[in-house]
This record gives sequence, C-alpha cells and structure tokens, in this order.
Amino acid sequence: MKAGIVTSLRSRYGFQELLRQLKLPRATYYDRLKRDKKADKYAEIKKFIKRVYYDSRETYGYRRIHDEALKHGFHYAEETIRRLMSDMGLKVTIYSKHTAKYHSYKGTVGNIVPNILKQHFGAKQPLTVLHTDVTQVRLYNGEWGYISSITDEASREVLATIVSASPNKALIQATLDELQNHLKAGVRPILHSDQGWQYQMPDYQQRLKDMNIVQSMSRKGNCHDNAPIESFFNLMKRECLNRYRIDDLTSLRKLVNGYVDWFNNARISRTKNGLTPVAYREQAMIA
Repeated sequence: MKAGIVTSLRSRYGFQELLRQLKLPRATYYDRLKRDKKADKYAEIKKFIKRVYYDSRETYGYRRIHDEALKHGFHYAEETIRRLMSDMGLKVTIYSKHTAKYHSYKGTVGNIVPNILKQHFGAKQPLTVLHTDVTQVRLYNGEWGYISSITDEASREVLATIVSASPNKALIQATLDELQNHLKAGVRPILHSDQGWQYQMPDYQQRLKDMNIVQSMSRKGNCHDNAPIESFFNLMKRECLNRYRIDDLTSLRKLVNGYVDWFNNARISRTKNGLTPVAYREQAMIA
C-alpha cells in the first residue's frame, strides 16, 4: 500500500521526501514494484472462486468451492481456497432472524399414527422416505405466509412446495397434488410429518392411502423426529427469505419458488458427493 502511495504521488512530491514521510526504505519500495509486476499465478482460480461464490448466492464456503474447483480441473488444497477467499474478502453470507415457529399441534383431533422412522434417516434410494411440514414467514404487511413442503430424504430434493395465506386443509391437499406428479406406479414411500392437526384428518389420511403412501408421525413436540425437513426450512430462511423485505404473499411465493428451483438444480451437497438433489436422484435411478 505504501509503495502504491509513493508511485501515485511521485509526480507531485519529491521521491526521497515521500519515502521519509512514509518510513519506507528505498530497497523495499523497489522490491514491492518488482512483485507487483509479476503475473498473479492465482488469477484464474480467483476468477473461478468469485464466480462460484456469487452464483451460490454467497452461501458457498471454501469447502464447497474447493469441491467445485476440483470438478473443473483446479487442483488446489482446501487451505489455498480458504486463504484466497479470505484475501478477496469473500465470506459466507447467511442471515438469521428470530421468528415465531409455527405450531400446528392442537391435541388429538383425529388419528395419530406410529413413528416408523424413529430418527433413522438413512434412506439412500429416492422416493422411499419423504418428509413434510409447514412453516410460517412474517410478511411486511403484517400478515403471515405459510409454506407447505415435501422433501425426499435420500436426495434432499424438494418434491412439492405450496405458499398460502392459511395453513388449512386446502394447503396440505395442494401439496399432495404437487407430489403426485413425482410418484411412479409401484412406489410405496413413507411420508413422515409431525402430529399437526392437518395430518390427523381422515380426508388427508385417506388421500395418502389412495396415493399408496405409508404415513408416519413424529412424537408429540419432538422436532428432531422430522429433522430433514426442519433443516431444509432453516436453510431456505437463512440463505434466502431472511435476506429480503417480503411485502406480500406474491413476493413470498416468487422467492420460495426461485429458491426451490436453485436448491434442487444448482446447490451442491457435500453429503451427497457434491451432487445437486436432482443429479443425485437421476444417478440413483440409473444405478
């Protein structure tokens, strides 16, 4: 930095006086000039890091960028990627807000079914174990928006997402409508939820039977029993929704749909060998 100041001011002030004022030895000044003239050997990987970082919506840390770099032929150590990101001022940007959690439990108002999974989240084959839940988002107009989703445990793919102004039965049925498009003849997945009142209703449970789906429920008040979808909602809020002032339901729906598309098709997972959810599903179906 000092060498740059001297260079920029040499036409206006005496060279020796500038060195003296900045306490910069003459030899050090010329050494810095020599270094600055050298080509940056990290120029290409820096361009790659910057592109991947911003394409990830500022959510990729050095480990996932390192994974992407290896895929594209950049054989640098993780520590090198970490150092270069630090030098470039690139830090993971995720946002956390304290928001009220939506609770749909209203006691036993219908039929409670057993917890089949019992926190064993080891599914490897897509469309064998699914998770569903509803979360809420406070809108800037003072109202609430509700997001109902279904995710695949094996691939982490979001198979259905519906945004509504009410966490009613219509929202849940619309979510199943969207899921229907992903189910193939002969599959019999488990669909796990909490004990929310919507999931206890006879019409919901009959719809699952009609779709050849086995229902499973968490224990009362135990969010860890449905951790995979809780994790997805947490990511969506931190990586996307909490970044914006969401004025109304239309804005929320646009953000959610955009994030889900990116999450399924572009966001790689280190726990899935660096694959996106869709890529994992496609690969698993071929195997």
